[in-house]
Amino acid sequence: MIAERSTTVRAGAETLEARVAVPSGARLGVVISHPHPLYGGDMDSPVVARMVEVCLGRGLATLRFNFRGVGASTGRHDEGRGEREDVRASLDHLRQALGGDARVALAGYSFGAAVAAAVAATTPVGGLALVAPPLRVAEVRLPSGVTGPVLVVVGAEDQYCPASALETMRAGLPAATVVVIEGTDHFFFGSLTPLGDAVGAWADALLVS
Repeated sequence: MIAERSTTVRAGAETLEARVAVPSGARLGVVISHPHPLYGGDMDSPVVARMVEVCLGRGLATLRFNFRGVGASTGRHDEGRGEREDVRASLDHLRQALGGDARVALAGYSFGAAVAAAVAATTPVGGLALVAPPLRVAEVRLPSGVTGPVLVVVGAEDQYCPASALETMRAGLPAATVVVIEGTDHFFFGSLTPLGDAVGAWADALLVS
């Protein structure tokens, strides 16, 4: 599998620490955003790492980054507002790395899923994967600017994504693929393999969409 390399993303006045990988011939990429910065979330989350691994294994380019105020990224946490700018800047960065006119999809885990959904509600993206969207504790906007496949993945015991809220989201996203992984919760401990299977199927759908 191609190795990631360190890079920086300019997001307004902030500089974001990031890692990018562009396989030879790739014309499609995925930006992946991480869980809540105030609770230890960063781009080294095992869930984020698994998503990167799966997408690279399909030959997709990837970019993961630390939100403002995390790791070596400048700035401070902005309760999801500035973080949307971070995602948009990362989409632009990966698109330019692919040649400027490439399709770029968006994925996020937990807080990162909520931010990704907010961006996809106003910004065209080539696909969207929401892993463990925290529907109990955050408003997650239904995306409207997605031109490719949409995936929602949750653990059956996810304490931040109750079944009733998931069903409401499912009704609002009738074209989405919703995957519920039994025997795991918000953190997917011991369940990174089925999570990877779900993300891999989404990545396969991106390649043919």
